[in-house]
Amino acid sequence: MKGFIIFIVMLISSLADAQSSSFPIDWIGNWKGELLWYKTGKAEPQKVNMELRIQPADSSDTYTWHLIYGTKEEDYRPYILKLKNIESRHWVIDELSGIVLDQFWSGNKFSGSFKVQNSTITNSYWMENDKLNIEFYNFNAKALNTSGKGTDEIPFVDSYQLGSYQKAVLIRTK
Repeated sequence: MKGFIIFIVMLISSLADAQSSSFPIDWIGNWKGELLWYKTGKAEPQKVNMELRIQPADSSDTYTWHLIYGTKEEDYRPYILKLKNIESRHWVIDELSGIVLDQFWSGNKFSGSFKVQNSTITNSYWMENDKLNIEFYNFNAKALNTSGKGTDEIPFVDSYQLGSYQKAVLIRTK
């Protein structure tokens, strides 16, 4: 009986691992939904239509990563998703402007963090119930507070002000 339980656990683990390796193949399609943008200090979110179009591009490790906020005429961002390193599950989103954002596949999430001007933005994308979930956290890049003693036991710790939080749940349209 113990051997059977170990077999089931190993089978579930291998299925979960196989599922995570299907990125971005299982994500191919045109996704659409509503982005809720919560700004710190505001009770109600700003609502924006959002689309993400992921399609195979010119090679087996390159895909389109086209973001649309509002309408295509209002805010269209035609980016490219490229595999950087298969072993570390390292990808990049090339904005085709000289800006390249590093992203990593970890724990069934596609995540990254970058600093632009005075903000640090952390993002995550993941699939749940055949829907594409997206979250963005925007922090002030300068520490709001530093606490601790600066020792090995109690190091200094920096805290950062949250500027906004964005979330969307997108549904595949094609």
